[in-house]
Amino acid sequence: MLSLRALPNCDPELDNPLGVELGAIIYGGRDYRAYVPIQQGYSWEHGIIAYGASLETETTFAITEQGKYEINVMANQDFISISLGQYIKNYLEFGRNLKRQPLVFGANYFLRDLKTGEFLNTPLDKHVWIKWVELRVHGDVNAIKTPTGLIPKYEDLARLFKQILDREYTMEDYTKQFTIRVPENLSKIRRVREFWSTQVTDTPDEVFKILSEQTERLLRARDRYGNYIPPNKFGEELSL
Repeated sequence: MLSLRALPNCDPELDNPLGVELGAIIYGGRDYRAYVPIQQGYSWEHGIIAYGASLETETTFAITEQGKYEINVMANQDFISISLGQYIKNYLEFGRNLKRQPLVFGANYFLRDLKTGEFLNTPLDKHVWIKWVELRVHGDVNAIKTPTGLIPKYEDLARLFKQILDREYTMEDYTKQFTIRVPENLSKIRRVREFWSTQVTDTPDEVFKILSEQTERLLRARDRYGNYIPPNKFGEELSL
């Protein structure tokens, strides 16, 4: 048995009876086709709904076939003891009552190349995504605005990959991983909307509002740039 105290990066606040401030919440599922490896919600509401309430797992993958998907709200759906609609309402209201809301992120460690079926990331890459989350929490890096959320800038990831993994991170890697796949994202939204429309009787209106807004952003981007949009087509957020 290993004591946490034996780890060199053990937080000194581990046993603080008052707790510690929560800076970020990260939701992640097994999404082979749609979401980029890491992205930040535009707001508490957007992050909770677009990442947490929309979390799904693709149980099979075939390049030429439609996958099989399972919605798993917040990745703990089987353990939720109240109605899913009330659960989401509670989340939204809880965040609105906070003096400082945690940033909400969506992580996807399972993105594949749509042509070859190969994974676009290694298991170790998550160390870089988590470090980027930390930098965002402290306002140390800027981000790029896309229809589905705020994504990292290439130069920040290149630096982090070298610093953390001692690995070169190419622009080609970045473009493959952070291209916005409009058709796949629209399909995802349709599946999520159907779930909340047919499987849940007390879905908050805000779920459909956030999903509709994301659909509109994707459609506008598609009209301007096409179905598969590299990250360099999008601009940075206005300020940290």
